[in-house]
Amino acid sequence: MTTTPPPKNASSPLALLKRLSAGLITGAADDDPSGIATYSQVGAKFGYATLWTIFLTMPLMIAVQVVAGRIGRVSGFGLFDNLQKHYPSWLVYGLTFLLIIANVINLGADIGAMGAGLKLLIGGSAIAYALAFSLVSMLLQVFIPFSKYSPFLKVLTVSLFAYVATVFVAKVPWAEALKGTVIPKIQWTADYAMAVVAVLGTTISPYLFCWQAAQEVEEIRASDEREPLKHTPEQGADAIKRIQVDTVIGMVFSNIVAFFIILTAAVTLHAHGKLDIQSSADAAEALRPIAGRFAFWLFAAGIIGTGLLALPVLAGATAYAVAGAFHQPYGLERSPSKAKTFYGVLIVAMILGAMLNLTPIDPIKALYWSAVVNGVAAVPVMILMILLSNNKDAMGEFCVKGWIRWLSWLATLIMGAAAIVMFVTMGKSS
Repeated sequence: MTTTPPPKNASSPLALLKRLSAGLITGAADDDPSGIATYSQVGAKFGYATLWTIFLTMPLMIAVQVVAGRIGRVSGFGLFDNLQKHYPSWLVYGLTFLLIIANVINLGADIGAMGAGLKLLIGGSAIAYALAFSLVSMLLQVFIPFSKYSPFLKVLTVSLFAYVATVFVAKVPWAEALKGTVIPKIQWTADYAMAVVAVLGTTISPYLFCWQAAQEVEEIRASDEREPLKHTPEQGADAIKRIQVDTVIGMVFSNIVAFFIILTAAVTLHAHGKLDIQSSADAAEALRPIAGRFAFWLFAAGIIGTGLLALPVLAGATAYAVAGAFHQPYGLERSPSKAKTFYGVLIVAMILGAMLNLTPIDPIKALYWSAVVNGVAAVPVMILMILLSNNKDAMGEFCVKGWIRWLSWLATLIMGAAAIVMFVTMGKSS
């Protein structure tokens, strides 16, 4: 098969948007309601002193996600499917189990935050809204093929601009904010260390690796022209360039939004002594008397939009991991009858996440333990993923080398150090 040339007007904004997919959606989904809560918490508590972490995570996130995308595009298989083929089953099953736990807790927190966000806007029952959101999202994932669903996810990325707009509604002392970003007042305390770990864990998560690799596979299946690069190396140059551009744009977008969420919390909540934020809905409510009703409305509406984007990514990533680990058919482009395990896991994950909102479990503590589980799972998944990306049996002539490989190892080292800090801090506080 011959390589597919990009459109003649590939440099136009519309043509570029059409070529963006897995990287853009993955980056946007990273700023889910749980992530918004984390960024709001650190911004409210430490002001401008954690803004620098975004510039640390951005290049690391880009490198790791490029690796994930290339694994899917080159091999034609998802991440956990590849891991199962090349590494011990007991290890892959263990990582899959950790991923399920973390993702279900995240789903529950995101579903609850969406219900709380809509209640802030129109009143009513947050639980009823949460259950309705989860049902609608689940039906969309099960009954709409990915090729028709993907454009909808792209549209939802626009909701993240609500957090950029919120900053400009508030009055930002830009000179002070930039100074705090470039010359941060780092605090050598356990709380500050945990805040940095929380930002890292929120930004670099295993479910994002699974999703981006899987979406490259989905797009191969949905296209009459694309094939795995192992079998059609002549498509390689354009495909690798597209993945890098898509991923860079998606991760830069994600981190810019995260920066503005921290900045919003710093300039409004922290500046007015509101240091204790427990959820994204709390952050929105606290904005109302400080930054005005419009800022409050933007922030609350953004929670719903980002949640609608994040739910299919979290549930889908869980299903991709489980189906891949057990070598079962998978894919949002397949019908449920042809991928029973995949859709079964997706449905169960959504139901369990929704049901968490009907239990007395504290969602903040649940998110805390989700971060702990992610911290445990992220490092070994990253190590195996990077080793796999340089495995000629899996990647052929498209092994990942150069700056992407070294930045990926640096990201792994930093995440490992963050996990150690997290456990040491937990030990001291217990």
